[in-house]
Formats: sequence, structure tokens, C-alpha cells
Amino acid sequence: MGEGSSCNGIYNHNHRGELGGSNSKSKMVASIPVTIILFLVAYMDRVNIGFAIAGGMNKELGLTATGSGLAAGVFYWGYLLLQVPAGHFAEHRSAKRFIAWTILGWGGISLLSGFVQSAWQLYALRFLLGVAEGGVGTSILVLISKWFPQKEQGRAYAAFHISLPLAAALTNPISGWVVERWGWRGLFYFEGIASLGLIFVWWPLMSDTPEDAKWLSKAEKEDLLKTIAEDRANADAKLKAQGRTKWSYGELLRNRSLWILVLVYLCYNSGSLGYLIWLPTLLKNLTKMSLTRVGWLSALPLVAGVAGVYGLGVLSDRKGNRRLWAANALWGFSLAYWMSTLFPVKIWIAYGLIVVAGFFAKSIQGPFWPMPSLVFPPGVSGGARGIINGVANLGGFVGPVLLGWFTTRTGSMNSGIFGLAMILIIGGAISMLMPKVCAGYKYQEEAKAAGKA
Repeated sequence: MGEGSSCNGIYNHNHRGELGGSNSKSKMVASIPVTIILFLVAYMDRVNIGFAIAGGMNKELGLTATGSGLAAGVFYWGYLLLQVPAGHFAEHRSAKRFIAWTILGWGGISLLSGFVQSAWQLYALRFLLGVAEGGVGTSILVLISKWFPQKEQGRAYAAFHISLPLAAALTNPISGWVVERWGWRGLFYFEGIASLGLIFVWWPLMSDTPEDAKWLSKAEKEDLLKTIAEDRANADAKLKAQGRTKWSYGELLRNRSLWILVLVYLCYNSGSLGYLIWLPTLLKNLTKMSLTRVGWLSALPLVAGVAGVYGLGVLSDRKGNRRLWAANALWGFSLAYWMSTLFPVKIWIAYGLIVVAGFFAKSIQGPFWPMPSLVFPPGVSGGARGIINGVANLGGFVGPVLLGWFTTRTGSMNSGIFGLAMILIIGGAISMLMPKVCAGYKYQEEAKAAGKA
């Protein structure tokens, strides 16, 4: 889907095959794609528990810093369950129908979270929220692969994942204001109602495939489908060169590249979610300001993240070196995040480094997600994305809990931040172990020629 294209169209495939072209024949509306709106609200539900924690939820429910990290992180155990089924269903049937049901589920659970009376009730609902949201991201990743050819996917995935920092940048100031005015319970009520309202946007505006998109002209559909068909033919040619016509999921699970991608994304999620969940508390401790002001301060690192996501996606598209730019994203994030702890007295220097960390915090998305379609054939690539997204999202449990545990043990967040920075450095190094086909178009052309031989 190019997340963009299928969704009322930020992206416009013209006859030159460019992303975001300006074909005069296009009737596509240049508005925010519905997938970005969807994931924006979903991501808000996922991470804005950080404001509930900073707003007194931990005290009312008797949570330690470790318990607060557990409340944030248990979501990702539930999130794991539907990843592979969602990827398979999206690839072979309908992502649109799957996601419609999950919207109703996660919206209701978000609303119920405002009524919790104990830590265990909160843990249970956070786990169920993870189950309800599990598979949404994977389904959308599959849709992108159905809408965009390989040479545009870095920008396409990056543009969709702009919703991640954008979600926090737009909602953090609102969340801080809601918590100060109506308390942390009011935040869950607000999120639940907003989530349920998504169904009225999602169902009428979403299309599963380019063939179903009413906003594309016949010529645009033909051009887009031809280019994507060529990509699929190249993938089939590579399979034939290997002496087989399809992969089984057993072969997929035994594939080295799958587990390299899982480890890279696990390291990324550990650092990124640890950063996002604890960002309000980190800024509150650093600046001693009100939550409303903290909300505004937290917006700037996330606005910087929008530039980082798209910028590294574009850079990885230029020569197709996905693995290097994925590594650069993790290394840049690690360095800036760790250095922000070195200036506890010089508040604005520390804050500036937090903003730089925000620039890199989500920037891996553009270079990372084109890699599965380079190393896995159609038919199992959706399931591969589900495995990667599901297993690696346990980093969303590891990061917040690890940072919370170190904070409880040492009385300082700095040791936890250092630990997360080391995990990010390791993830960047692992990224460089991906096959050469992920290192540039030159190697992709060589693989294509070998497949056709």
C-alpha cells in the first residue's frame, strides 16, 4: 500500500515511477494517509502511559519504578501473539478487515483502563491492549509492499513511520494538559474515545490493493502494477535459481537473515521504547517544570524524529544500502542518548542532546523495512515481517523495564540510559551482518542477473 498511496494519497505514482511525483493526470488528494492517522492514535495509546506514570498513576496504584516499567512493557507480550497470523492474513486475504476489528478492541480496552483500581488490573488491560493492537503494524507493512516497488520502499516505509514520532509530538502536549486538568484516568478515557472514532475513518477510506483504489486513474494503476509485478518476477527468478518454487515457514524460521533482522529490531525497540516511555519523567526530573510544559518540551525531540525518519529513508534509497543506514540510525541514537546524561547541571545542553537522540530514535524504519523483501520471497515475506515485528517488539518490554529497574536500584536514570545505549550499539553492529543484497542496488542487480541466468 504504500501506506501512503492506498490511503487517500500522500504519494502519487506517476509514469516516471517516482515517489511523490506530480503527474497532472493524478486526481489523488494530497492529504495525510488514513494509515498514518490510524497508527498515530494506536501509538498514542501505546506510549502515553508515560504521562499517566508522571501524572501520579504510580502513586495511586502503588507502583514502584520497576512496576511502572512493567505496566508499560507488558503490552509487548500481548503484542507478540497476533503478529504472524496478521502478516499471513494481510498478505493472502484482507488487512482492511483485520484492522477494523482490532480498532474496536483496542479502543474499548483503552477506555476501560481509566477504571483500574489495582496494579494487576492495569497489567491485565495493558496485556490485552497489546493483543488487540498486535498485527496492526505488520498488516500495514505488508500493505506497503503491495503498493510500492523496491526502489521507493525506503521513503514509503519512512513516510508511514513518521506517524510514530508525529504521534507523540502531537499528543504529548495534549496528554500533559489532559492529565493536569482531569488526571491520569481522564487520559485513558480520552484515548479510548479517540480510538473508537477511527472506525469511521478507516473503513470508508482504506483499500487493500491498488486495483481497489478509486482515487487512482487507470493509467496510474497499470503503471504501478507493472512495476510491482516486475519486482515479484525478480523474486520468483531468484527462487528458481535456488532450485525451488516456494519457501515453507520452517525454512523461514531456519534462515539466518530472519534472526539477524529480529535481533536488530529487538535492540532498536529496547532503546526506542525505553526512551519514549520515560521521556516525560526524564524531562520532568531535568527541568523541574509542570507536566504541561514537559509535554511541550517533549514535542521537539519527536518533531526532530519526523525529519530523522524521512531523512534516513531517503538516504538509504539513494544507493540502496539498507544495512549501513540502519546501523547509522542506531549508532547516532546511542551516542546522543548517552551524552545527554553527561550534563545534569547544564539543562539546555542536555535537552539539546535529547532532541538529537529524538532525531535518530525512529530513523531506522526507512532503511530497515525494505530488507525483508530483499531476502525473503513473496508468500512468506508477510509472515517474516510478523515474526520480526512480533518477537522484536519484546524490546518494548525490555527497554522500559530495564530502565525502570536500574532507576530503582541506583536512584538514577543515567545507568539505565547507558545500558540502553550499549544495546543500540550492538544492534547497529548486528545490522552489518545482513547479506550483500542489502548493501546496495549494485548487489541487487547482481542477484537479479544470477536469478535470470
